[in-house]
Amino acid sequence: MKNCLFAVVVAVSAATAVADGVSGVVKFKGTQPAERALPLDPACGASFKKVNPGAKPTTRFFVVGKDGGFGDVLVQIKGLSGGPAPSGKHVLDQKGCEYIPYVSACRAGQAISVLNSDPVLHNVHPQPAVSGNKEYNKAQLPHGPALDFQYDQPEEFLKFKCDVHPWMFSYISVMDHGYFAVTDENGKFSIAGVPDGTYELLARHRKAGETSQKVTVKGGKADVSLTLELK
Repeated sequence: MKNCLFAVVVAVSAATAVADGVSGVVKFKGTQPAERALPLDPACGASFKKVNPGAKPTTRFFVVGKDGGFGDVLVQIKGLSGGPAPSGKHVLDQKGCEYIPYVSACRAGQAISVLNSDPVLHNVHPQPAVSGNKEYNKAQLPHGPALDFQYDQPEEFLKFKCDVHPWMFSYISVMDHGYFAVTDENGKFSIAGVPDGTYELLARHRKAGETSQKVTVKGGKADVSLTLELK
């Protein structure tokens, strides 16, 4: 994909009727780049069709949903520590020869449980870039037992891949606090439990870059709208 320039437009407003914490939406503006077709082999092609009937297997670089909502954007409050504790393991599945979810986030030290819901062999190959986070490469049988991983050092967009099927990628951000979220397919997000105060809100997308903005939480609430504009 050719390199593109991104201009970022941000709007922030106080909320009167949102859930506790910082809630909002990230929107995409511009012409969405075309995704590339995935070269699935026959076994993966059959599995993909079973999981995604009628869909075409493509890359998932730009997820743009209803009303221009921009998915797979990591949003976090900077300057805070602690925060809501993780609930159980962070689950990454392999379904239709794709990693689900494609982009997600967890806490440092939280167990990452990788499943294989496919009738084919995969291997799970996380490739951390931060010192102290260990690289692994483990085979996983069809419908085999879960594989668990754990990373103690913060690292954004830590890459998981399958060497058997080279189009399979997932990106998990390992965070050292609990004030983060990843936007859903409609660009929506919610970060719970943010104390009253003024903070820096940082939004980052793997392809579209990042932006930051001050946000003020009053009465435990704030509502935020951001737009990533592609020019």
